[in-house]
Amino acid sequence: MKHVEFTANNGVFDINAFITQCDAATMENDPANEVQAPAPPCPCCCEKNEDTTPQEDTPNPVANVPVADGVDPIIYSPLEEVLADLRMGKLILMTDDPHRENEADLVCAGQFATPQNINFMATHARGLICVPMAPEKVDSLGLPMQAQHNTEKHHTAFTVSVDAKEGTTTGISAFERSITTMKLADAKASLDDFVQPGHCFPLRAVEGGVIRRAGHTEGTVDLLRIAGMEPVGVCCEIMKEDGTMARLGELGSFQKQYGLKACSLAQIIEHRQHTETLIVREECVKLPTDFGDFDCYSYHSKVDGKTHLALVHGEIDPEKPILCRVHSECLTGDVFGSRRCDCGSQLHTAMRRVAQEGGIILYLRQEGRGIGLSAKLHAYKLQEQGLDTVDANIQLGFAPDLRDYGVGAQILRDLGVRHLRLLTNNPRKIVGLSGHGLDVVEQLPISIPANEDNKHYLDTKRDRMGHLI
Repeated sequence: MKHVEFTANNGVFDINAFITQCDAATMENDPANEVQAPAPPCPCCCEKNEDTTPQEDTPNPVANVPVADGVDPIIYSPLEEVLADLRMGKLILMTDDPHRENEADLVCAGQFATPQNINFMATHARGLICVPMAPEKVDSLGLPMQAQHNTEKHHTAFTVSVDAKEGTTTGISAFERSITTMKLADAKASLDDFVQPGHCFPLRAVEGGVIRRAGHTEGTVDLLRIAGMEPVGVCCEIMKEDGTMARLGELGSFQKQYGLKACSLAQIIEHRQHTETLIVREECVKLPTDFGDFDCYSYHSKVDGKTHLALVHGEIDPEKPILCRVHSECLTGDVFGSRRCDCGSQLHTAMRRVAQEGGIILYLRQEGRGIGLSAKLHAYKLQEQGLDTVDANIQLGFAPDLRDYGVGAQILRDLGVRHLRLLTNNPRKIVGLSGHGLDVVEQLPISIPANEDNKHYLDTKRDRMGHLI
C-alpha cells in the first residue's frame, strides 16, 4: 500500500501541493494502491473522540432544537462547540426540522474534504455527497445550473457536476473527489480548473441563507460563514444499512459511536436572527379600511428588494399567542376579485377577523405561489386547457409552490411575535414558520365556499397539496 504524506499550512490545505504529491498514486490507475492522506483530527476513520458529545445525563444547554419521535435521539451541542470542530477539520451532524425532511447530514468544511472524510461519508452515511456553495462562489466559477426551472420538492439547487481537471482520472474515488472538492473550495479556482459533467455535485445556496430557506445547503454555507471559513462545504444524507433514510430519532447511537457534535438548522437560524437582520422597518402609518382600522408597517427585504406589509390591530404581547394571517400576494384575487381562486376571499375574511379579535395580517410579495405574475398567467392558460394548478406549474418548469417564509418570520419577530394562532388552510405554511423559530400553537382554517370557477382549484389544493378545504 502506498502512503502519501500531506501537511497543511495554518490548518488550510494547499490543493496544488496535494495534487503534486499524490499525482503518481491515483487509485484508478492501480487499484491495489490505496492512497491515504492524513487529515486533521477528525471523528471518522480515526479513533473515536469520546469527549466531543455531551453525556446523556447532562442537561442540554441548547435552545430551539428539533423534537422528533424516536428512541435514539441526537444530542445537540452549543453552536460554538460545533464551529470549533469544523475549524479543526472534523465532521459534524446537521439536522433540519422534523416536519421538513426529518434528516441529518454529515457536514465538513470543503477545505478539509480529505479522502478520509469523503470515504467516511460514502461508507457510513451512504447518501449523495454534495458540495454546498455560497451563491457568489458559484457565480465566480461560472457554474451553470443543472436545471433551468427547479421542480424538486425542496428546490435543491444543483449546478452541473464537475471533476477537477488536474489530478483525476475517472473522478469517482474518495481520493479524487477530495481533490475536486478542495479545488472548489480554493479561493483562486476558476471554471478552467474543472471538467463537466463529473462526480462532485455543487449546490447553490440561496441569497439570505437559512433565513430564506431552512435547508442543509444553506445551513452548511451559513455555518462556515459564521466560522470564518471559505463558504464551500461538503454534506451527505445519512441512510441506514437497509437503504432507508435515517431519521432524527434514530441517530443517537451513530452520533455517539463516532463522537460527532450536532447542531440543528434552528440553532443556526436563531444565531443569525440574534446577530443580523435581513429586513428594515421603514414606515408605520394608520390605515383605515372597510374591514377595520390597522397600523400598517412597511418592511424592506435585503434578500429580494421587495416591500412587505404588516397590518396590526391591537397590542402584541410576546408571551401570548396572537392571531395571524400570513398572506402571499395575489393581484388577480386580492385586487380584481378573481373567482378562479379563493385568495381575495381569504384575505378579506382574515382582515375582518383580525379587526374584531386583534392580530396581524402579514402581506408577503410573492405572487403566484412564488413564480411571479407573468408565469401565473401562463399557468392560467394551461389550466384552461385542462391542467390543474400543480401540473400547470410543473409543465412551466416550476415546483407546485415556491413560496418561502423566512423574511415573513423575521418581520413577525421584529413586531414582537413569538407564538401564533395561524389563520391558514396550508400545513406547509406552519412548517415554514416553525422552522424559523416561531411557535405555531394553533391552526385555524379559513372556510370559503366554492364557486363554479374555483371548485377544481380548491379540490386540487385539498387533494394534491394537503390543504384543509
